[in-house]
Amino acid sequence: MAFENRYSAVERVLHRVAFLTWPAQIALSDVENRLFKTRLAGIEVEKPVFITALPRAGTTLLLEMLVALDEFASHCYRDMPFVLIPMLWDRFAASFRQADVPRERAHGDGMLVNVDSPEAFEEVVWKAFWRQHYKADRIVLWGDENNRDFSDFLLSHVSKIIALHRHGPATPPPRYVSKNNLNIARLAVVRRNFPDALLIVPFRHPLQHAASLLRQHCNFLEIHHRDRFACDYMAAIGHYDFGDNLRPVNFSNWLASAQSSDPTTISFWVEYWTAAYGHLLKQADDRVQFLSYEALCEKPAQGLARLADLIEINERGAFLQQESRISTAKRYPVAVSAIEPAVLYQAEALYTELKEVSLI
Repeated sequence: MAFENRYSAVERVLHRVAFLTWPAQIALSDVENRLFKTRLAGIEVEKPVFITALPRAGTTLLLEMLVALDEFASHCYRDMPFVLIPMLWDRFAASFRQADVPRERAHGDGMLVNVDSPEAFEEVVWKAFWRQHYKADRIVLWGDENNRDFSDFLLSHVSKIIALHRHGPATPPPRYVSKNNLNIARLAVVRRNFPDALLIVPFRHPLQHAASLLRQHCNFLEIHHRDRFACDYMAAIGHYDFGDNLRPVNFSNWLASAQSSDPTTISFWVEYWTAAYGHLLKQADDRVQFLSYEALCEKPAQGLARLADLIEINERGAFLQQESRISTAKRYPVAVSAIEPAVLYQAEALYTELKEVSLI
């Protein structure tokens, strides 16, 4: 999705208005609740699926494969820019909605998106209620915290996304599926709000994962310097993964002791990978499952079959037929000499542990 030519001047103004009116949208959500009361009455949020990881681990592909099935519902690009009032915006925008041709997204990774493609806009809700976790240069881990207003709003919001199911009416109502990278900072809060949720955490070999992260960081630095709207857009929806918006999650205060504080170096991303997955591995259980990206690429049929069982997919055949969408994992050259031996050893040891608990 190239920001330079995707959004017109009018659309950019509309987005900026939306970005400045999050509080008003939260207030309007009560009106939305009343207007669509009948439509929302039969919606139950049951067994949602949350896909979360550091970016570049296959999370978008997994999301798209699930949303391709009638039994799942997710946010999509049509929900922008008034994400917090999705049903009101859907009703209003219907009068001028147009078809959209799939185009490669800004990552330059060959993945095509259009207005109906699923995307991670759930972060806007978290930002609206947990501002204290979003520092200028980092994201602060969630602890044993509770926010009743947030919980009520999130449950209502997810119900609305289910009600807007793009495949049309479904019986039973579809399950919610989310791909949100920053959920790695608050698995416990997600589980408290959705006790029957399944969380899937993909991972890659640390050197390849770090190389892909570094490549995208440099890519988005260029995009953000070229187009300020792109930078503002990503910040507004809570995508702090790359570029000028980079705000790493400060797992166990790793930023204070990092060997490299420069995100344009491979070492920074290897250390970030280790801090993130070391934290996540401690929370592994039957509801937090890890998935090796490399193993999925090598054995797609086996991987999809195990995912189908784990997620309890009804449309099993349709899910397994998407095997052809999984291609060989791309490999990047990595200058190992640029990484401290101790940093490299720790990452490799953690990778071995993750493979031992992986679904495949």
